[in-house]
Amino acid sequence: MAMPLVSLVVCTINRTAELGTLFESLVHQEFKAFDVVIVDQNEDDRLVPILASAPWPFDIRHVRTPHARGLSRARNAGLKHARGPLIVFPDDDCWYPEWFLSKGIDLLAESQAACVTGRAADNSGRDINGRFHRCAAWVDRRNVWTTQIEWVAFFRKEALVAVGGYNEDIGIGSATPWGANEGQDLTLRLLAAGYATYYDPALYGFHAELKAVASTAAGLEKSRSYGRGLGHVLRQHGYGMTDLAYWLLRPAGGCVICMLHGKWGVARYYANVLLGRLEGWIGRRLNVGI
Repeated sequence: MAMPLVSLVVCTINRTAELGTLFESLVHQEFKAFDVVIVDQNEDDRLVPILASAPWPFDIRHVRTPHARGLSRARNAGLKHARGPLIVFPDDDCWYPEWFLSKGIDLLAESQAACVTGRAADNSGRDINGRFHRCAAWVDRRNVWTTQIEWVAFFRKEALVAVGGYNEDIGIGSATPWGANEGQDLTLRLLAAGYATYYDPALYGFHAELKAVASTAAGLEKSRSYGRGLGHVLRQHGYGMTDLAYWLLRPAGGCVICMLHGKWGVARYYANVLLGRLEGWIGRRLNVGI
């Protein structure tokens, strides 16, 4: 096939039907010069029927890494197989409007940035799964926390390679306690290396709305792990005590308010977020359970 302009690197584990939904949204993209790299971390052949179920009108490269787990690690593995000079990292359970690829490419061309980012939305275009900046803006150390989500970002491959891709010690499935904010870490390293990033809320993709609060043991550990990731990235990139105080006070305030209203499950969630952020900042787990 002709050389694609965009390579979509999709890292997946334990999902099947969701991947089909993503593929269907890619079939209907207005822009067609793209290929897909599937980084398959499953130990079985569950993806084979999906990949062979239809004559997908785009090239698919199936890369299997069952013994190399971790989302950031998988993204970097897929990047090595990407042929396009522009890279997108879709989640395996997201999907996109038909104009998504053409919009991202246009924004890259207009801004001349190394990366353009957007936001997560439901089918109506409403913000979900995070707080996002309302206006288009150049990304900097101040607004990096509200101007991106990893699966709604277009990168110039040369910039990704120059900074070493994703930090494999951060993110879901890594061998460390730092369970999130690998996207912010990558953007901060791009900025430090002189690569500009531009955010536009008109660029968005679709995702199921995630439940904000999980009171199960697994859900609380996940929230704590995500908190550790944020605290770790703050410390690694030289943010100060004022920044730390801001990120600790937010969940602390939520915890207090929920306790006053008798919402003990939600209060535990906020307490675990706070504790995780503190653990990430100091660089170790604390033997404290909430």
